[in-house]
Amino acid sequence: MKMIFDKLKKFYVLFDSPEIDSPPVFSSGDVVSGKVVLELAGESKVESLKLHAEGFAKVHWTESRSAGASTAYTQNYSDEVEYLNQREVLLQADNGDITVLPAGRHEFPFSFQLPEETLVTSFEGKHGSIRYWVKVKLHRPWTTVRKIKTEFTVIEPIDINTPTLLAPQAGTKDKMARVWYRNFGQVSVTAKIDRQGYTPGEVIPVFAEFDNATSRSVMPKAFITQTQTFIARGTMKQKRSVVATLSGDAVGARRRETWHGRAIKIPPVGPSILQCRIIKVEYMLKVCVDVPGTSKLCLELPLVMGTIPLHPFGSRTSSVSSQYSVNLEWLRMAIPEQPEPPPDYSSIISEEEAEQNMTPPEAEEDFSGILERPLFTYVQEFRFRPPPLYCEVDPHPQPLNMRPRCMTC
Repeated sequence: MKMIFDKLKKFYVLFDSPEIDSPPVFSSGDVVSGKVVLELAGESKVESLKLHAEGFAKVHWTESRSAGASTAYTQNYSDEVEYLNQREVLLQADNGDITVLPAGRHEFPFSFQLPEETLVTSFEGKHGSIRYWVKVKLHRPWTTVRKIKTEFTVIEPIDINTPTLLAPQAGTKDKMARVWYRNFGQVSVTAKIDRQGYTPGEVIPVFAEFDNATSRSVMPKAFITQTQTFIARGTMKQKRSVVATLSGDAVGARRRETWHGRAIKIPPVGPSILQCRIIKVEYMLKVCVDVPGTSKLCLELPLVMGTIPLHPFGSRTSSVSSQYSVNLEWLRMAIPEQPEPPPDYSSIISEEEAEQNMTPPEAEEDFSGILERPLFTYVQEFRFRPPPLYCEVDPHPQPLNMRPRCMTC
């Protein structure tokens, strides 16, 4: 048995990619192609070589429940949505006979088309994921089935060059600052941004006016927040993050301060996910006033993180593949320098939001020092993180610049 097993030196999937040093990226309707490579130390008998392409959005979390003073139980929440399910036979004799492969390298090309209907961008979060992969099984007589599982990335284009995402966002909010039963005066904030849609790496000019009619100085700030929402069995679980901050100068008592396009830079976060039934990723710009001794005043302006950047000049009919050379920059961008780490999410919510957060959906905030992490562990854990639990991989990996993303169980 050991002799048969040792004949298989290498077994891996290699996707066709236009760029040698970059992993391939696909979207709905694209053709995914590549080859399965076998390297044999000696002549080997093979029954079949089969490929299965799959794509799922999955969520799962648990919550503790109490059924009395001495009784507790765990409630499980899970759901999934299938986006891809295709099979292909790469090697199998028509009459069921055994195929004998000589020693050496053998390549078995594969090709399949992703569904034309809109897929959902790959995602990795605390309580769920959206993953696409190919799984290959090698069947040989009198030995265990060898399996490999290799993920690939899907990014559904979000073109911010649409009327909705190009529309300016603006609002006004005010509140009476009070401690106990004493009023200190009214604070108001008015803010505007040029549009709703942006892409990672862009700078958002924030136009705002802070009117402080109180007897105390107030501190204006702006934050970009991200909310991941996981949905199962009619219940929601949320994880909120602060991904960028902007601090202004204190506004003195009974004074007014104006921001004439103060810049807040978007770090390399993943795109918005709005079309999945069980996972959503949404962004917000919060313009806040921190009033000492009382609750915060926050004005929210919605954001959509796109993948196709603003192009006021030139054709809008360029191919998706050419656009990826731009929209994948967020995978390579360095975190911009920050004058201070992002605050804890709970420190930027208003009194009204705090009251809402006391009721479902349950939300988690874990954001301290989030921009101090390395690039590929940034905020919403969007990239290609630890794999599903099931798979096997080649024990002799390829060089990094040639290696597809394989998962090891």
